[in-house]
Amino acid sequence: MKRVILHSDMNACYASIETKLNPHLKGVPIAVVGNPQNRHGIILAKSEEAKRMGVKTGEAIWQAQAKCPNITLVPPHYEEYLKHSKMARNLYYEYTNQVEPFGLDECYLDVTGSTHLFGSGEEIANEIRQRMKKELGITVSVGVSFCKIFAKLASDMKKPDAITIISEDNFKEKVWSLEIREMVGIGRATEGKLNKIGIFTLGDLAHAPVETLKSILGINGIYLWQYANGLDIRPVVDRDHIEPIKSIGNSSTCKRDLNNNEEVFNVMQELAFSVSRRLREAKLEACGVEVFVRNSELQSWNFASSMEMASQSSIILVKKSIEIFKEKYNWSFPVRAVGVRAINLCNEGSAKQMDVFLNHESFKKSEDIDTTLYNIRKKYGKESITFAALKGDIGLPSDITEVVTLPTRHFNM
Repeated sequence: MKRVILHSDMNACYASIETKLNPHLKGVPIAVVGNPQNRHGIILAKSEEAKRMGVKTGEAIWQAQAKCPNITLVPPHYEEYLKHSKMARNLYYEYTNQVEPFGLDECYLDVTGSTHLFGSGEEIANEIRQRMKKELGITVSVGVSFCKIFAKLASDMKKPDAITIISEDNFKEKVWSLEIREMVGIGRATEGKLNKIGIFTLGDLAHAPVETLKSILGINGIYLWQYANGLDIRPVVDRDHIEPIKSIGNSSTCKRDLNNNEEVFNVMQELAFSVSRRLREAKLEACGVEVFVRNSELQSWNFASSMEMASQSSIILVKKSIEIFKEKYNWSFPVRAVGVRAINLCNEGSAKQMDVFLNHESFKKSEDIDTTLYNIRKKYGKESITFAALKGDIGLPSDITEVVTLPTRHFNM
């Protein structure tokens, strides 16, 4: 049986929800923005009206205002975005249990087994489109295809409030003329590598020798070739599917620039508290640490290293993090943003020692102290106990970004 895959994308999701919450914003160019006081003064999302004026996600507020002087800026209401995302999924579940979220505002649906109940893929897509508008007050663009990659491409082709179909009969006509960057998973680095060997369109990619792609991009080269040729066999996961966690991290743009290792260490320790807590809650340990650094010139780096032994202790995580930082960062400029990420995760208690020279006594002491800190903070709150150096203003805003990374199913290119 041919698969029937939908990709539903909530149009200008954040901005649309803000307009729903405040009808006076309807028809007005608006942008959801970060907090300038915490130096998060960037465009997080924009309405269709702002998009038509050239406003782009990720640019600074002043850049958006230069393009669109009458733009209305609103703060994010994440609890509302999460609420609407859940409402959308519940609507999708009425048609299939195979619903796979792709961010807050997008979902894949496999409705192959539902067509005898609700009609063709196009009919189901149209019913979902109409119900989303009526019941949630949000428009969606829905792509209908025989595989996930083309369903996603289809939903991007016509916005807002539209349905696009890519079939086995028309995909060469509809897809192969597109630039390679249009396909999810192809970022700037991959695009540059492919351009160097004369691959500019998805048709070029589909006709390229697989071995050539593999030699340049590794296994991802094979995946890309398969996707361009409509050979994407990845399933849409079931609603009860639980993804294994790939990494757990925290990052933040600081309220002021950091000028020495001690200031960076204090920020890292506060970030590591949260990373450690979530490792413990997930019953996981880190076998490695990755440090993110952005300087005052907005240049960014990621540095990573393995641990001597797997751990979920904030003390051990920050010790390794500052060690990596001191080794790699040259202090040409002050530090503006810092991140700590636990990587190469394993189940609690399952890891082996990775360094024969590990000081077990010191390691055990750090683990015990951190476990005590965790238990006290869990019972009485995170403000109940901390290190003395963290009691003052260390430069962290209150809204620290917590990140959990799940496997990307071939999209990490």
